[in-house]
Amino acid sequence: MYYGEKRVEEPIRWGMVGGGKGSQIGYIHRSAALRDNNFQLVAGAFDIDPARGKTFGESLHVAPERCYPDYKTMFAEEAKRPDGIQAVSIATPNSMHYEVCKAALEAGLHVVCEKPLCFTSAEANDLIRLAEEKKRVVGVTYGYSGHQLIQQARQMIKHGDLGEIRIINMSFAFGGYNVKIEETNPAAKWRFDPKKAGPSFALGDVGTHPLFIIEAMMPDLQIDNLMCTKRAFVEGRELEDNAFVIMNLKGSEHIQAGAQVYCWASSINSGARHYHKIRVVGSKASLEWDDERPNQMLYEVEGEPSRVLERGAGYLYDEARVEDRIGGGHAEGLFEAWSNLYARFAVAMADADKGVYGDFWYPDVKAGAQGIKWIEKCVESAEHGAAWVDYD
Repeated sequence: MYYGEKRVEEPIRWGMVGGGKGSQIGYIHRSAALRDNNFQLVAGAFDIDPARGKTFGESLHVAPERCYPDYKTMFAEEAKRPDGIQAVSIATPNSMHYEVCKAALEAGLHVVCEKPLCFTSAEANDLIRLAEEKKRVVGVTYGYSGHQLIQQARQMIKHGDLGEIRIINMSFAFGGYNVKIEETNPAAKWRFDPKKAGPSFALGDVGTHPLFIIEAMMPDLQIDNLMCTKRAFVEGRELEDNAFVIMNLKGSEHIQAGAQVYCWASSINSGARHYHKIRVVGSKASLEWDDERPNQMLYEVEGEPSRVLERGAGYLYDEARVEDRIGGGHAEGLFEAWSNLYARFAVAMADADKGVYGDFWYPDVKAGAQGIKWIEKCVESAEHGAAWVDYD
């Protein structure tokens, strides 16, 4: 169990690009980063409007002279300071992710970036190269993977509790965009603009979340091929609001050759708040996790009564309890999950500064690149009439 003790010697001096007033995601970044005193918010370029960004930054107790008009100015000015930022979080529309992440790495900064990391595999590979060259950490905020029971599932699969994995059924299909909400909601408008959102909406915005969760559960997962069909049901949208993907997997130590994955990614599942679920079916047993009930996980062994595993319980694997914050029985949620990820990012950054790289998982630059490749392959399949495409 975690009691709030320090995980890094000194808080990492940290800035933000985006995440200003009205941002859908800025607050959870700040809450997660500051929760355990692993980061200290000292600078920011919070808004495309410099005056509004400065006012907002001051409301967060950031010094006025460190509330910058844009990220380029922030990187340049902070580099001159002995107490300049060491890391930056990127919470902007998708179209800026690659340029800001690249500039941050070139400035010698660690990065936490919203997904998608960028728009193309070429850009993703460029960021991987830069991160390795500069020896910097890039974390991607697949926030749901910070829930404790994802770690429990990872350990159960690793230890063979489910047998060989045969089938995975995953969905992230909410209903909030079942009408043309972007006409009245500025925060939603850019998500359907290919110039700002990239080549996909439903696949990139929500589909990559369950994709990374199953990668976290099964680190040896490798996609062999896939097929995808997608469309925009709401008239006038340039990007899809619904998609279905079927994947075949390569065999590995824990995954049966030819294992199959089904993914439903949607924003028009009327009435559904999230419908973000993962079901993993093995040769002996199955697991099912629902992000709207993240403190429980269904565990079903063939021929035995179904059981519900509870977060924080003593029967879980040690790895699933190490990030427990308030003991079993109390409900934890998305803020705790994000805090767990930001704590992992902080440890990885501090270790990288010492030249130490251990066997320590977190959503890294390669995980971000995998999401981009998956989107590209899905789009390629859909544009060729839902044809099967090889993944490699």
